[in-house]
Amino acid sequence: MATPPAHELVVVPAPGQPGREELLQKCYDVRIAVFHSEQGFPLDTEIDEYDEEATHILLRLVPSLEPVGTIRCVKLKEYYKLTRLAVLMDYRKYRFGRLLVESLHDYVKSDAKASSRGDADSVKVVSHSQLPVKGFYGKFGYVPEGDEFDEDGAPHQKMVLRLSLSD
Repeated sequence: MATPPAHELVVVPAPGQPGREELLQKCYDVRIAVFHSEQGFPLDTEIDEYDEEATHILLRLVPSLEPVGTIRCVKLKEYYKLTRLAVLMDYRKYRFGRLLVESLHDYVKSDAKASSRGDADSVKVVSHSQLPVKGFYGKFGYVPEGDEFDEDGAPHQKMVLRLSLSD
């Protein structure tokens, strides 16, 4: 693996907090570059009803603060949903996707413990994986559930993880 450039992870502030709009726009910029410009998904599906209340994590280079990756966590009634994982093509060789997933898992653990969510020792995390990257999620312990389905014109697979809340 190539040595990654200096970087930092930033949790986008909650709605109404200072700095949210600017950092959230940086997340959108990465997502649009990856999902719309690179992969051809419709632009009008990229920003949705979950964005306002979701927790967004931005990966950016330092000291330039150039955004290169993002991930989104949606807290639903029965589970957390890992969505919108995107890393700019030139930065995928640094395993930033893994770093973003691990940071989302850390956030979920912290939130679940604080809100007494999940059973005594684990919480459910769901992702709708594009088929070519099912193996990536499998490395974290996600397992396929149900049949493949179409989402925004591309085949996907529901992937589910029981995330341990122990440290």
